[in-house]
Amino acid sequence: MGKRKKKKRQLPFRLNILFFVVFLLFAGLIFQLGVVQILNGQSFQEEIDRTIQETTKQPVPRGKIYDRNHQVIVDNKPLYSITYTPAKGVQAEERLEVAEKLSKYISMYDDEDKKKKFKTITLRDKKEYWYVKHEEEAEQLLSEEEAAEMDPADQYQTILERIKKEDVTDLTEDQLKVILIKKELDKAQTLTPHIVKNEGVTSEEYAKVAEHLSELPGINASTDWDRSYPYKDTFKSLLGSITSQQEGIPADKETYYMTRGYTRNDRVGRSGLEEQYESLLRGRKEQVEYTTNKDGEVVGSNVVVKGERGKDLVLSIDMELQKQVDKILREEMEKIISKYPYDNRFANDALAVVMNPKTGELLAVSGQHYDRKKGKFRNVAYQALYDQYRPGSAVKGATVLSGYQSGVISPGTVFNDTPVKIKGTPPKSSWKTMGPINDIDALRMSSNVYMFNIAMRMGGEFNYQYNHSINFNPAAFQQIRNYFGEFGLGVSTGVDFPHEGTGYKGTELQAGKLMDFAIGQFDTYTTLQLAQYVSTIANDGLRVRPHFLKEAREPSATDEQLGPIFDSVTTNVLNQIEMKPEHISRVQEGFRRVYQSPGGTAYSEFSGKDYNPAGKTGTAENEVYIDGKKYDTENNSLIGYAPFDNPEVAMAVIVPDTGISKGDHANNKIGERILDAYFDLKKESDSKESEE
Repeated sequence: MGKRKKKKRQLPFRLNILFFVVFLLFAGLIFQLGVVQILNGQSFQEEIDRTIQETTKQPVPRGKIYDRNHQVIVDNKPLYSITYTPAKGVQAEERLEVAEKLSKYISMYDDEDKKKKFKTITLRDKKEYWYVKHEEEAEQLLSEEEAAEMDPADQYQTILERIKKEDVTDLTEDQLKVILIKKELDKAQTLTPHIVKNEGVTSEEYAKVAEHLSELPGINASTDWDRSYPYKDTFKSLLGSITSQQEGIPADKETYYMTRGYTRNDRVGRSGLEEQYESLLRGRKEQVEYTTNKDGEVVGSNVVVKGERGKDLVLSIDMELQKQVDKILREEMEKIISKYPYDNRFANDALAVVMNPKTGELLAVSGQHYDRKKGKFRNVAYQALYDQYRPGSAVKGATVLSGYQSGVISPGTVFNDTPVKIKGTPPKSSWKTMGPINDIDALRMSSNVYMFNIAMRMGGEFNYQYNHSINFNPAAFQQIRNYFGEFGLGVSTGVDFPHEGTGYKGTELQAGKLMDFAIGQFDTYTTLQLAQYVSTIANDGLRVRPHFLKEAREPSATDEQLGPIFDSVTTNVLNQIEMKPEHISRVQEGFRRVYQSPGGTAYSEFSGKDYNPAGKTGTAENEVYIDGKKYDTENNSLIGYAPFDNPEVAMAVIVPDTGISKGDHANNKIGERILDAYFDLKKESDSKESEE
């Protein structure tokens, strides 16, 4: 009995010990939780945030481009694409392993450009490949003492420098192929898709990669896009181009693009309208948030911001008119070259701009260059905005208006058109002696002498006598330029394009050169400037900004219709020329007679036209120098608009470096056919609308 009582007393003691041990364990656990939450909680939370919140932006297709009639000019065509999206912390040897496996299924070149591709592989690329394949051997090229004094980057660089050239000279074609792929994989940023190949991916390559994705970590077989051009080369030089995936954003604009959410391998507009409207065409990238564990492995993803392809652009260009203008320039150039091959041996270009003078909408912008070696034409429409020429008598409307505004002449002023001679200089004259002539007839028959008298008076000479010295103030050059600038001559037109020429200003400030200036044979202008100038006259003195963009549209879910309007371009009046309306009307009448009255310099082409045209011809003496020898040529120009009483279309044409005129004026014929084409297309359009 005593024994039994003793055992009963021992049992609670053991339980107490057990409870005490449990208490100590719980106390330790609570202490550790306190350490984790209070002392290290923030750092652990930052680690969690760092590893699970990774947001990347994925590119989307660019917006399409349409003409004014909603015909697609630039589209996106789908392409097979092989991409690589590296997880966090991927090492060089892992990328190399992927490259080696991928090389079994795709080729980075075809037989024609294999040598070219292999030339892109540098000695450093080969050494980096050898390093990864022979890491232990490579690291022996650097002693422990040397390594201790260097940071990892210097260690790596030193090892590469010590790898012998002969170690990498006998690489096989298969190894070089792997290097080409690895170079692309190395460009990829963490969790961001990078295109390894999207040009020439065959259906067989696509299928093989798709079949073996499980053994190719980070690789995906998807679809990409490239620009396509339904109208081929028509207008393409003004549409511009975009960079390739390999080129990415231009180095000289890296800061600009990177601060706007681009990545280095994004394709962007490189030139033309693609560059001008990059912000609209680029679209909104899709933002994907990846969830990763502490080892950098992706364990989940979520679309945070849905991607949307770029805005669609509707241009003011009429592609049917554009095609016809291109054709007209080619055909008329072929005629003068074939008829007078020797005289026109330097005539290679023809340029034209067609626009709405009231709104500034550019309807067609064409440039055709004849490649004599290949015997065919190519489109160089950008030259209508860049290339600058002396236009000749086309500027005489601005000269007469400058005379009115400066007060040196008034409507109806008469000068005697006979040769003009300043003492010590050769005589200057019109293309024929016209006798007494007023301002309107001076425009109709293109009198040089009338313009010479305006220039001399603006220079300070009001009592000119044949073969005598004259008063001359060089400030007259700037005075005329100021007047001309009101029309857009010699200044920026304001066109929505990355670059444009503004003309060259002559520097020889002499009395004779001032007279040359007055007849368009001193300063130079672009075809677009001439189009803006004649539009300003047609528009009663309002100078409007020429523009390619008509409206921007939201991307549509279907190809059958355009999306809703995002923004539209309205008429932008740059200035009202400070000249009396009656003076402008008088020059307009002079322009009408050029086209429609006997003796007018374009009468033979435009008389009897039912669209009531007006305008001015121009011929400027020019010269071409080859091997130090001078050859005399002419620049032929033409400006015009119609209808005279309510203008809806204006044009400018320049055909530089033609042979000395033999009566065949390509400029006049081109202008006639352009206006004919415009009004014929208008009739067709009106007829279709009435039928509907």
